[in-house]
Amino acid sequence: MNSAKVNLILVFLVIVLIAAPLVIKQGAEFSGADGQAEEVIAQIRPDYQPWFQLLWEPPSGEIESLLFALQAAIGSGFIGYYFGYARGRRDRDTAKGVKSKHALN
Repeated sequence: MNSAKVNLILVFLVIVLIAAPLVIKQGAEFSGADGQAEEVIAQIRPDYQPWFQLLWEPPSGEIESLLFALQAAIGSGFIGYYFGYARGRRDRDTAKGVKSKHALN
């Protein structure tokens, strides 16, 4: 199978993975894990007090989402850089005829 077909299949699978929860749970309210954990703790121990207070709380939910997305983008950038660097190093070593000892062999 050529790489174009593999890429199309992978893109299709990503779309299915994104759309499936929205179709299966139509009208459901999707909330974050932090909010769900707070609800469970409040049910189990209503008198629970957090160990510490936040140093800074984002002014709105949109800012909080922005910071979360920014954190994910920076992490993805580091991971992508590592894979690109490792592949470039492997390709360079292969071109020189050296057996690579690095990741992604």
